[in-house]
Parts: sequence; structure tokens; C-alpha cells
Amino acid sequence: MADDQNDKTPASARQPSTVSARADIDAFLAQVRTLKPTAGAGLRGRLIFALDATMSRQPTWDTACRLQADMFREAAAIGGLNVQLVYYRGLSECRASGWIAQADKLADLMSRIDCRGGHTQIGKVIAHAKRETQKTKVQALVFVGDAMEEKLDDLCQSAGELGLLGVPAFMFQEGSEPIAEQAFREIARLTCGAYCRFDPGAAHQLGELLRAAAAYAAGGMKALADLSARHDPGAIKLIGQMR
Repeated sequence: MADDQNDKTPASARQPSTVSARADIDAFLAQVRTLKPTAGAGLRGRLIFALDATMSRQPTWDTACRLQADMFREAAAIGGLNVQLVYYRGLSECRASGWIAQADKLADLMSRIDCRGGHTQIGKVIAHAKRETQKTKVQALVFVGDAMEEKLDDLCQSAGELGLLGVPAFMFQEGSEPIAEQAFREIARLTCGAYCRFDPGAAHQLGELLRAAAAYAAGGMKALADLSARHDPGAIKLIGQMR
């Protein structure tokens, strides 16, 4: 439609400012990248380990129970790690453990949790991570899941707020469901984290990713770079996105 000749508003003011919006997003991401991820000298890193515990997740839950010790072993070589388990299942159940410093205690806790049917509650996971880091700095959020059934715009807003608090989200997707991939990639981007997918039942792939995330939480980008220099596949995948 032609412009109204009686409208004296400059055309630039009446058109959507795509360039300005892009600049705002770039400025936002630049601000997030200036925030420091490391725990500080003499302090243990803090990592939130979040899992989708709906019924389809049982095989991966069992795998994660076996692999979580690798996170502690990798972090122990750097300076240690405290892990908090967060999971959701059923109609509206979303729970968080206390902070755990021993792999065997986390494994015992996970072994007593069974998966149940229900919808995703990723928004609750992100909101919880925000509250935790506002109390005491959290170095990273790790999420493992295969689906997303929430409003993407709501998740993006929460993810942006988490990014401003300096908490990168490592979004690990089992399988290749396209809606979940879109959401996970955007959450990772907005928090300056990383997105990676692994094949269903591929324990070694998930193990590599968890080990790399633990290295970052315990020692920041330097620890991740050191692990990458040892040709660790998980570290190479993460560091390629975070730089």
C-alpha cells in the first residue's frame, strides 16, 4: 500500500527497525559474554544438573546415573564441583536436591527416582537456576532432554535473564526432534552456552558432553580449552560454540 501523503512522519520512523533490533541483540549477547564463569580461587564450582524425568526418559536417566561420576572425576582434577540435581516428571512435579559434593551420594539419589509420564517443565528449570545463582553464583546449567512442549517466547525471555546473570546453559538433546532442537539452540545462544545432540542410547556421547560441562563449571574456559587440547570430543563441541 502507498504511503499516506498526509502523513508527515518520516518513513524511517514508521518502518520496523530491523537493524536496530539486530544491534540490540548483539549488544545483549556482548554483555553476557563479559560475565565471568569461574568460581574464584579456592572455591568449588557449582553445576545444576537438570534432567527430563518423564516416561520417555527412563533409558537416558539410567545412563546418566552411571555417567555422573565422570563429571566429579573431571572436576576433581581442576578444583572440585558441587552438583545440584533438578528433575521434572508427572503433571507438575519439579524438584531440586541440595548441593552434593560426592558422586556416590548423587548416584544414590538418582537411583531412587523413577520416571513418570508428563509434559516438559523447562521454564521451571531455568527459573530455578536464576534463583540459585542470585543466592550464590552458579557456574553452569546442564540440561538433558528430548522434547519441548512450552511457549518458546517465554523460555527465551527466561533464558536471556539467566544469561545476564552469567550462567551458560548446556542444552544436550537426545534424538533430533525439531521443535526441541530449535528451543534448545535458542536457550544456549541466549545464555552463551552450547547446544549438542547425542544419539538415543549413546552413552559415550552423553558422557563426553557431561565431562566437558563439568570441566567448564570447575575451571571456566581455561579448563575447557585444556580438555579440548587433549582432543576430548565433548570439549571440542562445546568450546567451538562458546568462543
